[in-house]
Amino acid sequence: MSLNLADARRYLAAFEFKPLFIEGLGWNHHGATLEIAVDGESYTLSAVAEKCGMAAFVCGPGHNGRIPAYPVRRRIERQVARSAHEHLIIFTGGKPAAQVWQWVRRGHGKPAVCREHPYHIGQPGDSLVQKLHALAVSLEEEDCLTLPDVTGRARKAFDIERITKRFYDRFKDEHAAFHKFLGGIPDKGLERWYVSVMLNRLMFVYFIQKKGFLDGDRDYLKNKLTQCKKELGKDRYYRNFLCPLFFEGFAKKGEERSDKAGKFLGDVPYLNGGIFMPHQIEQLYGRTIEIPDRAFERLFEFFDAYHWHLDERPLKRDDEINPDVLGYIFEKYINQKQMGAYYTKEDITEYIGKNTVIPSLFDTAREKCKVAFEGERSIWRLLSEDPDRYIYPAVRHGVKVPLPPDIAEGLDTRTPGLLERRKGWNKPAPAEYALPTEIWREVLARRTRHDEVRSRLAAGDVHSTNDLITYNLDIRQFAQDVIENAEGPELLMAFWKAIESVTVLDPTCGSGAFLFAALNILDPLYEACLERMRFFLEEWGEKGRKNHPNYHKLFTETLKRMDEHPNYRYFILKSVIVNNLYGVDIMEEAVEICRLRLFLKLVAQIERVENLEPLPDIDFNIRSGNTLVGFADLAEIRDAAENELKRNVEGARQGLLLLGDKEDRLRKIEEEAEIADRAFQKFHEMQTAQGMSPKDFSGAKEDLRARLRKLTDELDRFLAMEYDVDMRKIRAFEKWRKSHQPFHWFAEFYGILKTGGF
Repeated sequence: MSLNLADARRYLAAFEFKPLFIEGLGWNHHGATLEIAVDGESYTLSAVAEKCGMAAFVCGPGHNGRIPAYPVRRRIERQVARSAHEHLIIFTGGKPAAQVWQWVRRGHGKPAVCREHPYHIGQPGDSLVQKLHALAVSLEEEDCLTLPDVTGRARKAFDIERITKRFYDRFKDEHAAFHKFLGGIPDKGLERWYVSVMLNRLMFVYFIQKKGFLDGDRDYLKNKLTQCKKELGKDRYYRNFLCPLFFEGFAKKGEERSDKAGKFLGDVPYLNGGIFMPHQIEQLYGRTIEIPDRAFERLFEFFDAYHWHLDERPLKRDDEINPDVLGYIFEKYINQKQMGAYYTKEDITEYIGKNTVIPSLFDTAREKCKVAFEGERSIWRLLSEDPDRYIYPAVRHGVKVPLPPDIAEGLDTRTPGLLERRKGWNKPAPAEYALPTEIWREVLARRTRHDEVRSRLAAGDVHSTNDLITYNLDIRQFAQDVIENAEGPELLMAFWKAIESVTVLDPTCGSGAFLFAALNILDPLYEACLERMRFFLEEWGEKGRKNHPNYHKLFTETLKRMDEHPNYRYFILKSVIVNNLYGVDIMEEAVEICRLRLFLKLVAQIERVENLEPLPDIDFNIRSGNTLVGFADLAEIRDAAENELKRNVEGARQGLLLLGDKEDRLRKIEEEAEIADRAFQKFHEMQTAQGMSPKDFSGAKEDLRARLRKLTDELDRFLAMEYDVDMRKIRAFEKWRKSHQPFHWFAEFYGILKTGGF
């Protein structure tokens, strides 16, 4: 039996656990109730389903309305185990409503291990649905299914990150083994980094080869290894195949490749993207790096044990790998918590992202088109015209069903005997009125809140983005509706400019959790703007050139640029990644995997290799560095120079020796920053241009890199004096720079700061 994704999401969002288990998973009805006391508080657990003796219970919140704390949940579970040894418990409660799915792994002679999966209203829930797939039972399995079968499925479903942990446990071993094979790099730190660079590249290739994009061969890398050994001899695969594949095959268009490379590589696409340009380690030690064939034979044997796919469907098998799994692996296992690095779940990134990015868009659009935010025909009228559209379904559940008389009579506070009339309020409410586990008192409180919010919407009292957040309204839907219903081109232009200019910058991006949340938020807004542009052009016809010349020109040029791309979705996502997303992290490996995941997101949109476009080069969008150490603007540099000159006579001499005339040196830095900014803008514009020569692109990148390097060196010297580093001692300065990894916002992100970085 296959669990329907849409149904599962709906059941989870509505807290409808009985239909989820019975209709969705094929479990049986179960009506047991358990009363459990912990620390003087009573908890009622209601069974919603069972299969072969394994029961699923729902436990409501404590007296404070919240999900019980973890120690309490564990004590509840131990008491449940006395009545039903094998079970699942779904804890519910909180505002906004949330769930914690708990399963305990029991093994002979081993301590019980608790595994939990949280879910919050508004979260897609795909990772939880992925787990529930393992619990689905088909009619054909009914007769032969046993309790050990069901508990085994629960183990597969809920044993913590079973796929990612098993993959990474082996990945760590293979990473270390590959490291031992690597030779020709004298620095151990650079050696480890280069192993990650190579493995990231090869994982990317594994994803695209499974789509048949490489010479039509779904085992391209492995088959080419066999061919190399046969035709070129032993240990020639890295030097004579992979390097040409990366730096000539993927980095150059077909007509620019040598005849020898073209014949040996076969039909491979031009990818660009930075990931297949010579890495800085290869620029230093490219001639001496050696990797024997055995390293790749072992690695491919490991990779071949998994099925690699780029789509976003939930994983159904133990041997499947997708880009999201890779992101979680590197966040959870490479970023160590003792270093202060934590994985942020998608519900948190989505909530923070939508409630910061979207208000910023509204504020910018208001400045450009104030008239659309004022008066009777303002954008806020959408809220009053259809209030229910912006209230989440969970809040609206059951509010239109008339209350039973015995419950409704408790609402009358003027008649004596109030407590007697409200006796029934502490009992569970029927499903037609309540979310799972809600009692009547909670149902009435939710209905009251719903009525209050709805009345404010209907009366037109909500007219700011702050109100949307305060009342927990669907701000994403509202933003999309505002764009799709824009009555004039002025408002559409305002939002388009706001979306194009907003910059989402994560100073500790890791493998990109917040950046992906921002991508998912901006993606539908980009699309809505493009569709509305097309609507206006069709409505205006030829008269648009005369009646709306500026808007007509902008809309026409924008849509023409989009139509030049063979894949509509690819163009939108590429635009968001290039224009809006920026990230920095102190760990080079995290930065590498963040870029890799963004590239895979783009490639996932392509079904035919002929529609595969060159990837954007986001080396200057996603960078490594320490964002806690460095200058943010010219004022900080000026202050640093003043402080150094005032310290003491020796310090002044050193400062004057290094800086020369302070004003001239500062003016020179500002000029260099302006030049670097222009180089960045030029490189940025080349990202979405069609037909760009790889040679021109590479030249623009090297020019920008050189200018930033020069500017960074200057700023590092200013900053080093703030740390009392003796600039006359070159080794001490380089040691300080390596340990602190300064990152200068003024230099590296000058273009962002000029436009008001977010």
